[in-house]
Amino acid sequence: MPRTLADAPIMILNGPNLNLLGQRQPDVYGSGTLAEVEALCAKAAAGHGGTIDFRQSNHEGELVDWIQEARLTHAGIVINPGAYSHTSIAILDALNTCDGLPVLEVHISNIHRRETFRHHSYVSLRADGVIAGCGVQGYVFGVERVAALVLAATAEA
Repeated sequence: MPRTLADAPIMILNGPNLNLLGQRQPDVYGSGTLAEVEALCAKAAAGHGGTIDFRQSNHEGELVDWIQEARLTHAGIVINPGAYSHTSIAILDALNTCDGLPVLEVHISNIHRRETFRHHSYVSLRADGVIAGCGVQGYVFGVERVAALVLAATAEA
């Protein structure tokens, strides 16, 4: 049976350099901090009776470990893999083990209006949805969509 938001948190994963949000290229990523993003996500999840588990790492293996953890203990995943979007087959492989778990990919900037190498995302091959170019509000959209997918799966069960 699918997990409900009351039973399990939504894991929100942030990849490399997102710890510098608000400091790094504010013209591209805005002035909001990662702590502010976490507060927005917590509020969005609470609106659906849920909670979040918010994490950031600059290390690919740690993100893989957390994805593997989420497949057993979380209601869904919202992931901003940062630069690993374009390079990490390991993250894609980990996400592919999350059968039945909603996965939403988020990018603060519109990766399709940036350098050509950013136009391809391995994570998109597994994601149930991709949100790009909406600033930090994209995380809220991701939480909202995971909540809707969890609710739909619970209703079908």
